[in-house]
Amino acid sequence: MDNHQGKILEYVVRKNGFNVSSLAGQLGVNRRTLYNYFSSSIVKPAVISRIGGILRHDFSVEFPDLFTYEEFQKVLNTGPKFSLGQQDIAEDELYKEKYLILLEQYNDLLTDLVS
Repeated sequence: MDNHQGKILEYVVRKNGFNVSSLAGQLGVNRRTLYNYFSSSIVKPAVISRIGGILRHDFSVEFPDLFTYEEFQKVLNTGPKFSLGQQDIAEDELYKEKYLILLEQYNDLLTDLVS
């Protein structure tokens, strides 16, 4: 893999099946900001460290020039942990329901236009 830090972050997030919305929430940023990190070739070490702490992933492997193994172990032992709580699941279901309602309304409009 190349040295594009954002692509490496995104690869780790997606490879491990982490929910982008929940990760963004736990980082205290919106999804757009997280996607901006993914598109950046250089990401601040503090951001990489926070993401690694939440995901429980040692980024000293991917970024040995930024972190030592020992430094990142401290992050992993003290940082917040990623969790998909009941609130996140309920929120996902709410958005799915809203999407389905909008989709049905859109289909009804298309049907009215055709007839």
